[in-house]
Amino acid sequence: KVLVVMNDLFFSAKINDAAKQLGMTAVFVKDKAVVLEQFKSKPALVIFDLNCVSADPLDLIRAAKEAAIPTVGFISHVQVDLKQKAQEAGCDTVVARSVFAQKVLELIGQYSAAR
Repeated sequence: KVLVVMNDLFFSAKINDAAKQLGMTAVFVKDKAVVLEQFKSKPALVIFDLNCVSADPLDLIRAAKEAAIPTVGFISHVQVDLKQKAQEAGCDTVVARSVFAQKVLELIGQYSAAR
């Protein structure tokens, strides 16, 4: 299972398609409490839209790290400070939205193979 934390469903079709190609399901959530509950089932990967402030992604990245769950975050390429904060919180991979859109299958596959 791939857990996806985001408000904007712009990438949802791409993420769904990529997960299906890899034999996985994508679960989309935007509520912090629901995300923390989902961590108990140990998803293969958590994908964060780092601009999903309602879910407090930096705090959730720290919680994912404590649970040994891999994380990928995406942001606007100009948000250098947010990228650094996400990396400091323990996000395994942080990429620009454009890179994420191009490499979503590769990114999910990289972490699904590890599980």
